[in-house]
Amino acid sequence: MTTKVFVDGQEGTTGLRLLDYLSARSDVELLRIDDDKRKDPAERGRFLNAADVAFLCLPDAASREAVSLVNNPNTCIIDASTAFRTDDGWAYGLPELVRGQRERIRASKRIAVPGCHASAFILAVRPLVDAGVLPPDYPLSAFSLTGYSGGGKKMIAEFEAGGNPRLESPRPYAMGLEHKHLPEMRVQSRLAQAPVFSPVVGNFFKGLAVTVPLHVNQLAKRVTLADIRAIYASHYAGEQFIRVAPDDGPEQLDNGFFDVQANNDTNRADLFAFGNGERIVLMARLDNLGKGAAGAAVQCMNVHIGADEATSLAA
Repeated sequence: MTTKVFVDGQEGTTGLRLLDYLSARSDVELLRIDDDKRKDPAERGRFLNAADVAFLCLPDAASREAVSLVNNPNTCIIDASTAFRTDDGWAYGLPELVRGQRERIRASKRIAVPGCHASAFILAVRPLVDAGVLPPDYPLSAFSLTGYSGGGKKMIAEFEAGGNPRLESPRPYAMGLEHKHLPEMRVQSRLAQAPVFSPVVGNFFKGLAVTVPLHVNQLAKRVTLADIRAIYASHYAGEQFIRVAPDDGPEQLDNGFFDVQANNDTNRADLFAFGNGERIVLMARLDNLGKGAAGAAVQCMNVHIGADEATSLAA
């Protein structure tokens, strides 16, 4: 059976990556809007309502507008913006989040794809909250090192033009501590308050790693690194796109350094716990255009339509 798919916002970074995933599939019929009609609400509405699955790769306001154009109850909307990620009427598009999340995604016609930073943070934090190790009111902080592709076409062009020495070193941003992923990080991790979050963009195209520091003596239960890895292994048992590092040995590093880009071109997220008996850092690594964006969207579609979850995706 062929699934009719429309990508609204197909000219953006995530939209283009989605088309890469979908173009080679024999079970998908891509519906293509004419370039000169991309911003025509009537034409967009026609395509949205003709689709079995409509991906929205748009800014928040445009995503809300697109949703308002849909009156076909059979159209499943998979939205990549931040507009609906904490909306109870939408399924959060992280199948590995908790038991039963796949069933929510499969049954829903409204699916919100997680943000890239948020995906990594939640994958690292939620299991420890659910296990009673990390108190929901723990004053968490986190930083994320990411490639510049997450900034969209303008940022990509700026970095790839070269000749700007300001772009040669890592660049912290969102200095007002109000990053747009914070609401879903709090809600989907079941935290009482949002973390102090510091994202940093580096001079590389893609790849992302979120680091969350913990003081062992402030946890609800005293745990070791091995305990944390065991919690991860239990929480994500059987998940083909989640890999838990078996230890914190040197083989997990590149000559002592952490490789942020090791998951590029996959839909995999890797989880690590490093540190000692007093201080621990949780780390989650993924491809910000894969598991952090377009790959996650395709995974959600696969779950929803009952296809093999790994179709088009590399673990």
